[in-house]
Amino acid sequence: MTQSRTRRVPWAAAALLAGLTAGTVRARRRLAAIPVLDPAGDRAPTDGWHLITARGVEADEATVGAAVAYAERTGLKVLDLLPGSLDAERALSLLRLLDLGDARFARTTQARGAGQAVLIAEDVRSRADVDTGRDLDTAELHVLLGRVKEYAAGETGVAIAPGLAVPSPELTLRAGELRAQGLPPGVLTAAHLAGLALLARAAVKDGRWGAAALALYWLQPALVLGAASSPLRPADLPRATAARPLHSLNAALRTAATLRPAPAGPWPEVEALRPGYEAELKAGTERFFEPRRPDCPWCGSTDLSLRTRMPDQFQAKPGRFCLEQCGGCGHVFQNPRLSLDGLDFYYRDFYDGLSVSSASAVFGRMNRSYLARAAMLKPFGTPAAWLDVGTGHGHFCNGAREVWPDTRFDGLDMAAAVRDAEARGWVEAAHRGQFPELAATLVHRYDTISMFHYLEHTRDPFAELDAAAEVLPAGGHLLIELPDPESRLARLLGSYWLPWFQPQHQHLMPIANLKQALAERGFTVLAEEHGAAHQACDFVGVVLLAANRIAPNPYAPWGPGSATLAQRVARKGLWTAALPCFAAAAGLDRVRAAAARVTDGGNAYRLLARRTPAGPEGV
Repeated sequence: MTQSRTRRVPWAAAALLAGLTAGTVRARRRLAAIPVLDPAGDRAPTDGWHLITARGVEADEATVGAAVAYAERTGLKVLDLLPGSLDAERALSLLRLLDLGDARFARTTQARGAGQAVLIAEDVRSRADVDTGRDLDTAELHVLLGRVKEYAAGETGVAIAPGLAVPSPELTLRAGELRAQGLPPGVLTAAHLAGLALLARAAVKDGRWGAAALALYWLQPALVLGAASSPLRPADLPRATAARPLHSLNAALRTAATLRPAPAGPWPEVEALRPGYEAELKAGTERFFEPRRPDCPWCGSTDLSLRTRMPDQFQAKPGRFCLEQCGGCGHVFQNPRLSLDGLDFYYRDFYDGLSVSSASAVFGRMNRSYLARAAMLKPFGTPAAWLDVGTGHGHFCNGAREVWPDTRFDGLDMAAAVRDAEARGWVEAAHRGQFPELAATLVHRYDTISMFHYLEHTRDPFAELDAAAEVLPAGGHLLIELPDPESRLARLLGSYWLPWFQPQHQHLMPIANLKQALAERGFTVLAEEHGAAHQACDFVGVVLLAANRIAPNPYAPWGPGSATLAQRVARKGLWTAALPCFAAAAGLDRVRAAAARVTDGGNAYRLLARRTPAGPEGV
C-alpha cells in the first residue's frame, strides 16, 4: 500500500505544473519576438505621424524618432509601444495574449497592446477619424488601438520602448482595461481566483507536485522578465515575485471590486429604440410572413413535412418560425417565409445597430475558416479579381489576403457595413445591393466569386446562382459554403441545432441538390469539403439557445422593458450557472470538430465549381 501511494501521481497538480511550464516557456518566446527600439540608433522625422499617449505617459524626441524609423523601415502604419518599465502583472497578462508574426499582428487578429502609447500614420488617423487632442486613459487607448488596427489590418505592430516613462499603475482601472480589449473581466477574475484556489489546494494536498506547481507560479515573473537581457524590466519585479500569490490575489480582488454591476434597467441607447419597435409590434407579427406555400421551392413536390419549429432564439423577438422538409429532394426551407418587412424587422440590430460590436467580434475570431476557404482554390488556379457576395463587414476579404496577397478583393452586400469595409481597405470596391440586380453591371469583372453562408439567407437561391453564372467568364470559379441539413446532429439536437439559425435562414440545401443546380447552370464541381468546413458551434449553441429561450433579455427594445427583482435574480443565476455548461460544451465542440475532420462529416460543406465554356463542348 505504501508503494502504491508513492507511485500515485496527483494528476490535477501535474496538469497545473504542465500548464504553468508551457505558459512560462510561451511567454519567454513571445517576449523574445518583440522588437526593441534603439533611441540612440536610427531616427526619422516625425512629420506625418502622431503619437497618442495615455495620461501621465511621456515620450522624448529620441523615442518618437526611433519609433517612426522602425515603423517606416518595416512598413507599419500603427505601432503600439510597450514601456520597458511596464508593471510585472500587466506584462505577464499581455504576453499571455500577444500573438505576433514578424513582430506584427495578423490581418484578422485583434491587436493587444499596453494601453500606454500608440504611433499612428496620418493617413490611418484621417481615415479612422481619430482625434489626437483627446486626453485618454489606458482603457480608452486600448479601444483606440483596436479601432485604428481595422484601418491598418496588416500594418499594425508592437515594439518595446525602453525610454517611455509611465506613471505607477492604477489597479482600479484593470476591469475597464480588460473590457476595452473585448475580454470579460468578470469571467477572467473568476477564473483567476479559481486558479489560485486550485494552486493552494494542490500545495497543501499534493505533496511535491503541488509544491512544484506553486513554486513555479511564485517565480514566474522572475523567470519570464528577470533575465539580464530582458527588454522589459518592471520596477516592481522584485516585489511582484516575492509576494506573487498575495499580489495576484490582491489584484484579482481589486479588479472584482471595480466590476460594473448589471444595470437595473435598459441602457439609454436601447431605450431610444423602444418606441419604434412598439409601434411596429402593435400591428402584430402576421404581416411579417407570407402565405404558406404548398410545394417545395426547389423541386415543386407537394410531399412536405414539418422538420422543426422554434421562436427567435437569438434576439427573442416575437414570432414563431417553421422549417419544412421536402420528401422528394430533401430541401429544408422556412414555410411560411418572411416577407420583406419581416426580413427588415428580424435582421435589424443583429449585424448592425445594437449588435454591431458583438457581430464584428464573432466574425473577427474566424480567421482559420477564412484561410481555409481561400486556400481551397490553390490547386486550381490563381485568382486575379475576387468578388465576395454577402461579405458583411468584409472579414473574409481581409483574412484571405494572407493567402492571396496580389488578388483584388471586392465585396457585395445589402448592409451599409460594406461601405465601412471599403473605407478600412478590407475590400477595394464595395457594391451595395442585391446580387441579381447588380449582376449585369459586374459581368466578366471577376474570375472568382464566393458565397460563404450566404445562399441560405436569400429568398431565391436559383436567382443568386443565375447571377453568378452571368458574371463569371468561362473558367471562372465559384466557391460556396452552406450549413448541411443532413448533419446527424441536426436531427439529434432538433430546434437547438444552431445552424437552423431562425429566423434568418430561408433555405438549407442538401449537397446533391446544389450540385445539380450548378450543373444546370454550366458549372463543373471541382472539389467539395465537409469535415474541413465544420464550424465548432453545435454544443455551445445548445447552451446559448437554451439560456436565451429560458431567460431572454427583458430590456431589449422589443421586450417588456422591465423586470421584477426576482426575475433579475433568476436571470442572473441562470446565466451564472450556464458558465460551466459553456465550458463543457466548448470541450465537446472541440472533440466534435476533430471527429468531423477525420470522418469528413460536419455541420457544413464547401463546394468549388468552375464555369464551363458555352457552346458545343460546354453546357
